[in-house]
Amino acid sequence: MELVSPDILEVARGVSPVLLVGFVLLGGWLWLFGGRTHRFWMVLLITLLIGIWGLYTGPEYGMQPLVAGLLIAIAAGALALSLMRLLFFVGAGFLTLWLARSVAPGWNEALPCFLAGGLLGAFLFHLWVTALASLLGTLFLLYASLSLTARFSSLDVVAWAGRNGPLLNWACAVLTVLGILVQFLMQRRSARVQHEKAEQKEKAAKESEAKRKAPPPAPPPEPPPPQSWWANWFGGKKAG
Repeated sequence: MELVSPDILEVARGVSPVLLVGFVLLGGWLWLFGGRTHRFWMVLLITLLIGIWGLYTGPEYGMQPLVAGLLIAIAAGALALSLMRLLFFVGAGFLTLWLARSVAPGWNEALPCFLAGGLLGAFLFHLWVTALASLLGTLFLLYASLSLTARFSSLDVVAWAGRNGPLLNWACAVLTVLGILVQFLMQRRSARVQHEKAEQKEKAAKESEAKRKAPPPAPPPEPPPPQSWWANWFGGKKAG
């Protein structure tokens, strides 16, 4: 199995350089922040895919393609966050079943394997989302970078990718794992910063509350009453 397919590279190197640069930026964003922004990407992807499916299947049910696609896309977008975990459950189940049959072709316990994989995917949802975002970001970066190399150099990237398929697979695996580690470290740092900010706000609130509940300062002592002129005169005379 080749993650960087020469056939896809053959098509990708004919894409506009501006679009390829956009794919590089998109791949870098997914590689760095895909796990944190997965809700946006999942809602967008599900909405687009279901909307395109509605455009093609709408006429079969007597509806205008645009109306059918728009309505089903809105419905899918509203339910995307709920569908996301269900899709990961099903996807992880089928992936586990495929891996089990690849390792042990005589494996006949399909349902327990599917359910175990699905539950594992549900419990490790955040890890799977981060890994998927890192893998997609890596693939975008590799395909776009190789296509740009083919556009601005004399290297035949299609033939090179065909000769170095295992090397590119290992590069995808290493970059994906590195992306997972980078995203988790960034998320931990972000969580620590947010925790420190929350502690500072709580400390400031406590200090403000303590100042508000503190007793008011004591009033200054009243000045002595003024003495009459004759008391001052007699007092000065006696002192003399």
